[in-house]
Amino acid sequence: MKTNKIIFWTTTGLLSAAMLMNAYLYFTDPKMANAFKHLGFPVFFRVELAIAKIIGVIALLVPTFSSKIKEWTYAGFGITFISAAIAHYQANDPSMNILMPLFFLVILIVSNIFYSKTQNS
Repeated sequence: MKTNKIIFWTTTGLLSAAMLMNAYLYFTDPKMANAFKHLGFPVFFRVELAIAKIIGVIALLVPTFSSKIKEWTYAGFGITFISAAIAHYQANDPSMNILMPLFFLVILIVSNIFYSKTQNS
């Protein structure tokens, strides 16, 4: 039981830190604005995605949010990571740009699995 919580909080913390850093960079880094333009996305999508990532992190970290909200948050992040990998692949970006969202997808899946385990025990 304690191991499940450690794995859950470690993966969720890592994921949350990455998403908050992404959101910060989406708002502040001109390179990110250019990257979204390179991928063919409109300017508003970068801001919208940053806000969604912040809300998602809050939903995952605040224990009082219902498990239904958390499950939708996991689904939203999963769709985001898969879509990012596809967008980078379609833009013929370097392999690292394609693999990084998939790496975080694995962390997300582990977090979700251990979230479920902590709820069932």
